[in-house]
Amino acid sequence: MIQFNNVSKRYPGGLDALKNVSFELAPAEMAFLTGHSGAGKSTLLKLITLIERPTRGQAIVNNQNLSRVTRRRIPYFRRDIGIVFQDYKLLHDRTAYDNVALPLVVAGVRDKDIGRRVRAALDKVGLLKKERAYPIMLSGGEQQRVGIARAVVNKPPILLADEPTGNLDQALSDEIMDLFHDFNQVGVTVLIATHDHRQVQRLGKHVLELKHGEMINDGSPRSIS
Repeated sequence: MIQFNNVSKRYPGGLDALKNVSFELAPAEMAFLTGHSGAGKSTLLKLITLIERPTRGQAIVNNQNLSRVTRRRIPYFRRDIGIVFQDYKLLHDRTAYDNVALPLVVAGVRDKDIGRRVRAALDKVGLLKKERAYPIMLSGGEQQRVGIARAVVNKPPILLADEPTGNLDQALSDEIMDLFHDFNQVGVTVLIATHDHRQVQRLGKHVLELKHGEMINDGSPRSIS
């Protein structure tokens, strides 16, 4: 589902954000991407979503070699990947319903299908009764749930998250991580970049650990340095 073979990313000025990174996530696998600030976690996620392209090496996502995905095809490629951000990235002048509906509108889904799919996504994250609420009316945890509903409304086979619990307290962090686990249980491949080692240990999933752009651990939570 996600495979990196000796992938490197060098930015202008000679900064090596990733160095010969190799790993593989199988379909329906859940993993945590860990490492210090600046280790390369966000860069790795950007490569998976084709926000950035590798300098060297081969990256394969959903059986597609990313070096062969043309710029014109990138929007279609991204429809199979849901992305959840730490700072939610909601539109504050739109309701929870409208925020979740946005990917479907962009994809050209028929109006009669949008309502059903948006409400199903909101129901999965426990916010169906707040579909008409604006982000300012929601707590941080609820805003993150809206972001998750938006990420999964297209039913993508891959779900990525970049520090999704960074702004939440421990109880809310548990709830959000349990949601990701629930989606994984129904067959979604989940990769979460996080500094929260407590969550990594609690859920006991595959761990990918970066240090200065290099993959130093690819295994169990006990292997975290």
